[in-house]
Formats: sequence, C-alpha cells, structure tokens
Amino acid sequence: MTVSGWIHILLFAALVAAVARPLGGCMTRLFNGERTLLSPLLGPVERGLYRLAGVDAKAEQHWVTYAVAMLLFNVAGLLLLYALQRLQGVLPLNPTGVAAVPADLAFNTAASFVTNTNWQNYGGESTMSHLVQMAGLTVQNFVSAATGIALAVALVRGFTRTGARTVGNFWTDLTRGTLYLLLPLSLLYALFLVWQGVPQTLAGTVDATTLEGARQTIALGPVASQEAIKMLGTNGGGFFNANSAHPFENPNALTNLVQMLSIFAIGAGLTNLFGRMAGDERQGWAILAAMGLLFFIGVAAVYWAEAQGNPAFAALGLDNAAGNMEGKETRFGIAMSALFAAVTTAASCGAVNAMHDSFMPLGGMVPMVNMMLGEIIVGGVGAGLYGMLLFAIVTMFVAGLMVGRTPEYLGKKLEAKEVKMTMLAVLCLPLMMLGGTAFAVVLDSGLASLGNAGPHGFSEALYAYVSTAANNGSAFGGLSGNTLWYNLTLAAGMLVGRFLVIVPMLAVAGSLAAKTRSAASAGTFPTHGGLFVGLLAGVILIVGGLTFFPALALGPVAEHLAMRAGLLF
Repeated sequence: MTVSGWIHILLFAALVAAVARPLGGCMTRLFNGERTLLSPLLGPVERGLYRLAGVDAKAEQHWVTYAVAMLLFNVAGLLLLYALQRLQGVLPLNPTGVAAVPADLAFNTAASFVTNTNWQNYGGESTMSHLVQMAGLTVQNFVSAATGIALAVALVRGFTRTGARTVGNFWTDLTRGTLYLLLPLSLLYALFLVWQGVPQTLAGTVDATTLEGARQTIALGPVASQEAIKMLGTNGGGFFNANSAHPFENPNALTNLVQMLSIFAIGAGLTNLFGRMAGDERQGWAILAAMGLLFFIGVAAVYWAEAQGNPAFAALGLDNAAGNMEGKETRFGIAMSALFAAVTTAASCGAVNAMHDSFMPLGGMVPMVNMMLGEIIVGGVGAGLYGMLLFAIVTMFVAGLMVGRTPEYLGKKLEAKEVKMTMLAVLCLPLMMLGGTAFAVVLDSGLASLGNAGPHGFSEALYAYVSTAANNGSAFGGLSGNTLWYNLTLAAGMLVGRFLVIVPMLAVAGSLAAKTRSAASAGTFPTHGGLFVGLLAGVILIVGGLTFFPALALGPVAEHLAMRAGLLF
C-alpha cells in the first residue's frame, strides 16, 4: 500500500461526492416533471413518443399497475433479445459472419442484459454480431438502467407522498430517464472515449503486423457507444472478452478514472434526489455516508490483501514488493485494480480491469461480500438506492424494537406489511446465492465446470451465483459457465435477484404512499446523523455476516488459511 495509491482513492471519493449534488438536482427536476435544460430540445420528442405509444403521461399508476407495466416491458425485451441472438446468422450487420447463438446461451444472455446483470458466458467479439451488440445488448443497457432509476424514484415517492394511491407512471419515468439522462450523458461520454482512442466503427476487423513480422487480426466494432452506457448504467457487459482490461475499452489511466466515476455517478446522485424529494437533503447525505462507510471498508481490505503479495513467491525467494500482480494490467497496478474491483462490485456493475479469479483469497472475498450485502453500496443505478432504503426499513424496525416504539422512517410508520415485504425482498437474494451454490458443488453438472479443486473451486461456484443473483455480472474466470446447467440456473438467479426484489419493494412503496406523515417528536429517532449511519451500516454487516459467513469460511477464508500454512501454491 502506497501514499500515491491512497491519494488516488481519496481523489476518486472526492469526485463522487462532488457530482452527487448537481446530478441529484437535475434528476429531481426531471422526475418531478419540471422544466430542465434539455426540455426545449427533447420535449417535443418526449411528447411524440407518448403519442406513438398511446401513453397518457399525466395519468399516474397504482403500484400494482406500475409493477405490471414494468414486468410486461421486461418480458418483451427478453423475448426480443433472445430472438435477435437466435436469428443473427441471417440478419444484417454481421461482418464477421458469426452464427446463431445456441438456445441456452441466448436465454442466459437475454436474462442477463434485461436484468442489468450483463453476465457473459461468451466472448463478445467472437459471438455477437454488430446488430445484436447495438440493437440488442446496448438497447437493454439503456432500458434496464432506466428501469432501475424509475423504480427507485417510485419508492422515494412512496416515502414522500401523503395519502396517495399512486407512485408515478412507469412509462413516463422510463422515457424521461432514458431520453433526458442516459442518452445525453452517454453521447458525451462516447465522444470522450473516441477521443481517448476507443474504436467506434461498423468494420469487423483490422489486420496488423506485429514487431515479429506476424499477421494479427484485431476485432473492432461500435465499442465506444456500448462502453459509455455500460458504465453509466452499471451494466458491465464488455464488447471484448477481457472487458475493461482490454486497451480498446479502457486505454489509459484517465479513462480508467472516468469509468470508475461514471459507475458511481448516477447512484450517488440518486441519494441526493432522495434527500431533495424528502424535503431534507441531510437524509440523502446520510444514505450516501452509509454507502461510503461500507465502501471504504471494502476498498481498504482488497487493497491491503493485494498489496501483501503471494506468500508462495516469498517462500521461493522471489521479490514480492510489487504485490500480487497476477491477472492485473501493469498500466493500472495494484491500487487502481483494487479500487476498480471494489467499485464495480459495490455498484453492481460487473465491469473489470483485472481478473478477480487471480486475486488473493481475501482480496477476492471482498467483491463477493460487496455483492452479498445486496446491491446496496451505491449499487446498480436505482437498485442501490431502493436496496439501501429497504435496509433502512429493517434498521428502523430494529431500532423500534430496542426502545419499544413503533418504528417509523421519514414520518411514515413501518407496520407489519412493510416489514414483511421488505424481508421477502432481502431474503430472496441469499436463497438464490447459497441455494444455487449448494446444488452446483454436489452435482456432476456443476462440478464439471470448476477450474480448480478445493476451496478455490468452491469460491468459483459461490462467486457465480452471488454475482448473478446480485445482478452484478463479474466472475471468477476459472468457471466454465457456458453449459446447460449454468446457463439455466444462473439465468434463474438473475431473474429472481431482479424481479423478486422489485415487486415487494413496489408493494412497500404503494403502502407507504397511502400513509400520512407524522410530525417529528421528542421520541423520534433522527435519521440524518452519525448514529443512524452507524446503525444502518452495522445492521447490514450483521445480517450479511450471519447469512454468508459459513459459505465464506468454506471458500476464501479456507483458501487463505491454507495458503498461509504453505498448503496451496
């Protein structure tokens, strides 16, 4: 660990804090239906889209109607993306002539991109045509991210409205999030990436001559446009198999910093939106502070673990001063690789600039823990905020039990229905993560894909089910996931991890919106100070620790102890 490394980490944190408030202000005006800077230009486009779709933008929806609209939209997206992959061999914009994607892989990929997971059991440059990359994957990158933002705003309305029967209009929220927020930011971001050397072309390949005189064929494509929304929408699916470790996706230190910042930007801004819509920005800063506390614990742990290096090298008398550089790009080094790993798994993005499978056992455990906590440390765009607010409900319920008072948050009393729906949303994740892993490590179809035996092999399977249920999409690369077993079971984990969290969350939003807000009294627990931040972070860590420690003990912890004892090399 170096002073320079920590300066870079602190600079990144300062940049995130700096963009949170202006982005939060823009999104608040946007989702409140107020005039924005882009309204004169995009307003006619927005109204034209509503007319074409037959949508009444002013007609708000009950939470059930909102949920049904969201589910139908995502089912349609899943079917369309599946069809594009199965037919890509006969469709245009296929310069390299790739064939149709097999049925089980196509289903896995469709589920992956619709749920904002972007788990990839394939190499992007060798499996998908330009048409599928653009009209299928990139479109889902936009609308899955906009869906998450819309759902977060719906929950915020539940907390901030009084005596209301509606939580907004899904079609309006989806359109505004895509048209006014994601598209303009992605356009500017893509131009920046092109400036930095990221390809943006419809050409399939280019031939180059190496220094040794050999001929090499290099894949190209519309990379910059997909890369922009991949990061801003916390999607994470790479155009190339090496993802953001590939120089065509992430050429230099500047693009690396901007990519990490863009992963956190909208999620951090949504916490400010929450505070503004609640009428007290301190509420949003408290949520962001709890996220930041958990994030710094994680980034410090993974940086420390990777900086220590591999004890096997020290035992062989090799220089270990550089730390564990296996699986890392030398242009990024230990600090930026560790920070990127913490950012991408805290934010449910899944993009990687280093191979997590090559991290030290405790270094690889940190990304797993980030995901196990439930997509809440900034989290996926929208999903991080509503995931953290669900944990805030659990925290206030615990606080109420401790003092014998009916729990409430932002003046809304939290009763049996809200707590039950919240627990359903929270508990479905460990069910899929641990249940899927349990089957995978005892069945031949699951064991056959593991690249390693012992605790690291267990970690490979555990990471896969944790990553997909948490809608993250990163992986331990030793697992060969493109099999019928993993394509189907991981797809199930993605769908449950996305939609079985969303529907109960919307039920909570609808229930809270119908309630009246109570005025604060002397017995009201303040939810904008350090005590609340500490209690919220503590509840999250306790719930996560009690749920996942046995699995972690069998995987990365056991591997760490064995490595320190000289039993693993």
